[in-house]
Amino acid sequence: MKSVMIRALSYIGGLLIVSFGVTLTILAGLGAGAWDALNVGLAIQTRFSVGNWVIFVGIILIGVNALLTRTKPVVHSLLTILILGYFIDFWLIIVFNDMLFSGFMLQMIILLIAIVVIAFGASIYMQAEFALIPIDGFMFAIRDVLGVKLMVAKTIAELIALVAAFIVGGPIGIGTILVTFLIGPLIQFFFPRIEKRINWKAIQ
Repeated sequence: MKSVMIRALSYIGGLLIVSFGVTLTILAGLGAGAWDALNVGLAIQTRFSVGNWVIFVGIILIGVNALLTRTKPVVHSLLTILILGYFIDFWLIIVFNDMLFSGFMLQMIILLIAIVVIAFGASIYMQAEFALIPIDGFMFAIRDVLGVKLMVAKTIAELIALVAAFIVGGPIGIGTILVTFLIGPLIQFFFPRIEKRINWKAIQ
């Protein structure tokens, strides 16, 4: 029972932290990650919120992933995108009220903090080993279909999102580059350390 509780707390708490980090990248105003830039661009073009588009794009990707891998849709990933989408709207609309940071130095500091926060939160939520974010599922699907290495598949997925974000006028900038290249190494740094801590608590 204790291990189940720890997994649930890791899952919800990690997604809450990730959503906070994503929100900060958007509010920093220097460019968000490719997928987040796509969601922001779509929100600007429509009456739906950023969190709504996190959910809509996630649902589309669940279907695309199933088609690419010729398997059943990973339905439980819906829970992940619902939680993430609503958390992002909570931070953006309720807490920060769509404010934007100004001044390059402050924006850069907020952006770097946001990237660390996203990696930290992702390292926590992945401990639950419950449901991948559909974006990650898309990366694995590309790898399996094209027979390429995971990093190549990730690059292809990010480029697809980047082109789509550019088309819809999403916020692309130096932040987009930093998010793309720093998240992975930071997750590699945080994950084993958090894993040891959570495993230690699980056996208490």
